[in-house]
Amino acid sequence: MSEYHLAQLNVAYPRAPLDDPSMAGFVDELALINARADAAPGFVWRLVGEGADDATALRPFGPDLMVNMSVWESVEALRDFTYRDATHLEQLRRRREWFSHQALGSHLVLWWVPAGTVPTLREARERLALLDRDGPGPEAFTLREPYPMPSASGGGERVAVAGQ
Repeated sequence: MSEYHLAQLNVAYPRAPLDDPSMAGFVDELALINARADAAPGFVWRLVGEGADDATALRPFGPDLMVNMSVWESVEALRDFTYRDATHLEQLRRRREWFSHQALGSHLVLWWVPAGTVPTLREARERLALLDRDGPGPEAFTLREPYPMPSASGGGERVAVAGQ
């Protein structure tokens, strides 16, 4: 078992309220997508609202900004689910129908957490800001520019991030 897991935060503005008919393609598939993620090889954890099955009601970074945060065993596990699960891939292809990233800068960030650690939203926001400020690096990166997990012999310089 690895000493580290991969945390990911994805943020976006919905183009309409979730009960708007234009969002039905997303909303109607959400429970299935989450179930497929939960059962996917390498899945560890995902953020859900209190008493909810998903995070769609959470708005920790502003009244209109939705969040999706999860933890995976590896970059490969997240990449496999993201791009090889046919149901998820179809939703990913249609994301621009339902969501906007306008004026967000970075909208997806990845970082390593010690295995067994649940990342906080505060930490996630700081990682997203770090990615915006400095670009990809060992403390905040993307699927396009992943960084290896830290190793006992050192896997990159650590920077101060709240909660760690």
